[in-house]
Amino acid sequence: MLSLQALQQAQERLAPIIEYIPLSLAPKLSLRFDAHIYLKKENLQRTGAFKIRGAFNKIASMSAEDRARGVIAASAGNHAQGVAYSARHFSIPAVIVMPESTPLLKVQATKELGAEVVLHGNNYDESYAKACQIAQDRGLSFIHPFADEAVMAGQGTIALEMIAERELDIVLVPIGGGGLIGGIAAAYHYLSPTTKIIGVTAKGAPAMAESFKSGSMHNAESVRTIADGIAVRDVNALNFSYVESLVSDIIQVDDEEIASAILYLLENQKLVVEGAGAVGVAALLHNKLALNANDRVGVVLSGGNIDVTMLNLIIQKGLVKTMRKFQFQVLLVDKPGALQALSDIFVQAGANIVQIDYDRTSTNLAYGDAYVIISLEIKGQEHKQAICDCLRANGYDFTEIL
Repeated sequence: MLSLQALQQAQERLAPIIEYIPLSLAPKLSLRFDAHIYLKKENLQRTGAFKIRGAFNKIASMSAEDRARGVIAASAGNHAQGVAYSARHFSIPAVIVMPESTPLLKVQATKELGAEVVLHGNNYDESYAKACQIAQDRGLSFIHPFADEAVMAGQGTIALEMIAERELDIVLVPIGGGGLIGGIAAAYHYLSPTTKIIGVTAKGAPAMAESFKSGSMHNAESVRTIADGIAVRDVNALNFSYVESLVSDIIQVDDEEIASAILYLLENQKLVVEGAGAVGVAALLHNKLALNANDRVGVVLSGGNIDVTMLNLIIQKGLVKTMRKFQFQVLLVDKPGALQALSDIFVQAGANIVQIDYDRTSTNLAYGDAYVIISLEIKGQEHKQAICDCLRANGYDFTEIL
């Protein structure tokens, strides 16, 4: 197991480049659960995620000779940026192999930090195999994103900061490969052993959760989740040993729950957080764990590098689900004044039209008819019901679009 000295040495190495971001009370979450919920906002770290900690500590602890050969990593994005930043700091070359589905934001950010980017594979594990091949061919030092105790020590410095700041009863930590939770759990093991460390995984990447529940390692056949930062298919023996011995429980959340947490953090905490970073809040919002009154809970928001296209999709779907947007298709007679008569209903109901599309060429339409697809800004369930009642009362045939 990592020694306390290794964690403290990592903290010393990281001191010049890490932004210290104190725990922040989440007042609305705290009130909702009659507890004290604190957020560790690693999404505000330079490079936008905690991964810079482990990458920098690993490279800083290498010999000058090994560093000079250059480094290589496989990553969905956050480890990539951590390695690229660290390599630039030490003025050494870096190659990053990323899955082909990696959001453009993360690819561009990695390139801007000076790394050579190779896109390969459908997930982390396929990128990892390619990176190992390139490392051997070019004599580069491989920087593993989680299965390396120097990397884990860097991630564990998050816990050293949290422990120094306040006592916590529970800490919720995202799990992908397990490097983050391993480092954090090791620090709490030494300095605050009564604190429960609970991991949170995406249901679309179930390997670690299933392995924890069964007590033996099980890999997944595939992974599919919007939380690309924790979309790890295979369980590593080193990381599993930490999880099995130091973690109290693992909770799973699905993509709908993760998306709702991203939207919640955006609206209520004014924080942009990626899927992997939002899983802890998702677990709270969807009652995945029982809290006692006045429990002190720390939630690690591991990163904020979400693709803007994905963020827009989450916002638009979230508005529909929370009854702030109503989308439907209505059949109209295609004649002058028909659309005006329909829009008059929305004026009377106090609903604002945010988008409208007009289709008179569909083969499903009778000649002389048209489909109108409308998006309305609404004010909740009662407002939506009033609009529907008004449409029906005026003889309109419509279908909601979800």
